[in-house]
Amino acid sequence: MQVETFQYDNKTVRNFAIATIIWGVVGMTVGLWIALQLVYPTIFNLQPYFNFGRIRPLHTNAVIFAFVGNGIFMGLYYSLQRLLKARMYSDVLSKIHFWGWQLIIVAAAITLPLGFSTAKEYAELEWPIDIAITIIWVVFGFNMFATIIKRRERHLYVAVWFYIATFVTVAVLHLVNSFELPVSLFKSYSWYAGVQDALVQWWYGHNAVAFFLTTPYLGLMYYFLPKAANRPVFSYKLSIIHFWALIFLYIWAGPHHLLYTALPNWAQSLGIVFSFMLIFPSWGGMINGLLTLRGAWDKVREDIILKFMVVAVTAYGMSTFEGPMLSLKSINAVAHFTDWIIAHVHIGGLGWNGMLTFGILYWLIPRIYKTELYSKKLANTHFWLATLGILFYAIPMYWAGWQQTSMWKQFTESGQLKYQFLETVTYMAPFYAMRALGGALYLTGAIVCLVNLFKTIGKGSLLANEDAEAPALEKVYIKHKSEHWHRILERKPTPFLILSLVVILIGGLVELVPTFLVKSNIPTISSVKPYTPLELQGRDIYTREGCYTCHSQMIRPFRSETERYGEYSKAGEFVYDHPFQWGSKRTGPDLAREGSGNLKKSNVWHFNHLEEPNSISSGTVMPSYSFLIDHNLDTATTAPEIRAMQTLGVPYPVGFDIQANQALMAQATGIAADLKKDGVEVAPTKEIVALIAYLQRLGTDISKK
Repeated sequence: MQVETFQYDNKTVRNFAIATIIWGVVGMTVGLWIALQLVYPTIFNLQPYFNFGRIRPLHTNAVIFAFVGNGIFMGLYYSLQRLLKARMYSDVLSKIHFWGWQLIIVAAAITLPLGFSTAKEYAELEWPIDIAITIIWVVFGFNMFATIIKRRERHLYVAVWFYIATFVTVAVLHLVNSFELPVSLFKSYSWYAGVQDALVQWWYGHNAVAFFLTTPYLGLMYYFLPKAANRPVFSYKLSIIHFWALIFLYIWAGPHHLLYTALPNWAQSLGIVFSFMLIFPSWGGMINGLLTLRGAWDKVREDIILKFMVVAVTAYGMSTFEGPMLSLKSINAVAHFTDWIIAHVHIGGLGWNGMLTFGILYWLIPRIYKTELYSKKLANTHFWLATLGILFYAIPMYWAGWQQTSMWKQFTESGQLKYQFLETVTYMAPFYAMRALGGALYLTGAIVCLVNLFKTIGKGSLLANEDAEAPALEKVYIKHKSEHWHRILERKPTPFLILSLVVILIGGLVELVPTFLVKSNIPTISSVKPYTPLELQGRDIYTREGCYTCHSQMIRPFRSETERYGEYSKAGEFVYDHPFQWGSKRTGPDLAREGSGNLKKSNVWHFNHLEEPNSISSGTVMPSYSFLIDHNLDTATTAPEIRAMQTLGVPYPVGFDIQANQALMAQATGIAADLKKDGVEVAPTKEIVALIAYLQRLGTDISKK
């Protein structure tokens, strides 16, 4: 048997590790900042670039794609080489991947505060950055798969299965959800509208959690947890069932984010059924991880790395139990739009992703630097700061969620709503303060980790190219009679990739295709008309400022909501909405009927509310948008936007783009004149006029009961 010598590339691993902890601290700092904005809105909202609506997407993108994303690549580049007994296929591609990913993160950090956003959650980056993500993802995937092809280990270990599924599924999700029509260099419209856009977005959004925050981390768990415990994985058969069931079921679950909405009931039902079934493969992974530690619990009490990993796997189990429960309609009716969901996602983010990442960093950095961890006491301090931070964060948010939903739904004995929405906002103040404290504890722990790791790096020396040897892969393989059928598939990476792709496509096709092709899924409403040019400009301002992060535009068929907001929402209302604006959190009230019925307010009310929210709604956490009074509306974009909408199927008359600004100015002049009657002097060319026009349009196409 011929033994070959080669070297592992630790330099790329080091680069991603350093990026992980630095971006982690940055992303968590922004998270603490937006938490404080809800406690001290007048202090921490710095308009326009650092208002809540602009930097909340910055926080989610920084934590998901910068912290967790770099953490994935750090662990994958280290484990993949050792599992395959081969250096990465190309050092050049590894460098392109690393620097390309960092440039994408920097681009996100610049463009999101500037207001360049698609307004689609977890996919806010505009089309040039989407293209860059596609290119870099292909570079990563090619480098990974080429390494698998040239491996010296015949069978693919379970971690590699999860890496393959992550690559193919994230590629599909990103391409489908990012199908958009560019209007300018940093402006585009989603190709889909309304109900279809909502389904595609949450098919992507839920599965971004599944295949970016879960499957690659399960691969890391399957490698690093046994390594840290020095024990084999509990069950090979359970890992097979866990893997295939998970990737098949997960892709169906997106519609559970849209229960009680205008999404067709059949799609909602599919989301519920498959979401509930997800508990079984998810807990299969958790059980496989925890039982790997059987007989090693004495070591867990002493080993700080295993402490992080045990908390991570436990948090994974908690969040993947809660997720299926939240997909049940009775529970979703209570939890959706509340801070309960914020607690839920942070159990997964801070607990599962964060704690496992920290555990891997503490295990990996000393090894590639050939030294001991600088301080186990600092690591232990970090562990307790992080654990307490999670508790101080999540518990108040669960409590807040219960309080919100109970106050929203409560009626007096005479049948009137008991609480105004603003009362529920002011009641949240102590809970938001506790959440900020929890975030501060967790961030402090991350800073302690950063110091500890850089001290460790300082006293060690990077082994950039680590010597290794392994037998060459034999071309002829003799199958044994007793060999498990899955072992055959494990030594065939290309069929494995294709089968993974087929498995994840089934659910997506079944849910998406009928929604697009069967017209009865979205009944038309004759009274629904396209936005006027001024309203379209105002809508663009609304999405630019991230208003969807706090306000929904989806009234569910509950008595408490129809009494508070008006007639429940219908599918046909949203056929001209590119992108949809249903929202996922109600920090502020729903705006679906803001311009009609009992909710309709005067133009001057909206002007004053946007200029100084607290002067109109005492105790509100809404930031000021007074800069809109000074900013001129960019009417040069009106014609291209109208043409883009025509391309997307919005029935503007032929040649309307030429006349659009004339219609815009006529409507804007009317609003400015109305404001002048109430003593407000503002030019019709200002952005605040366009935003008022959009808000006054909401709900006017639907007759009120």
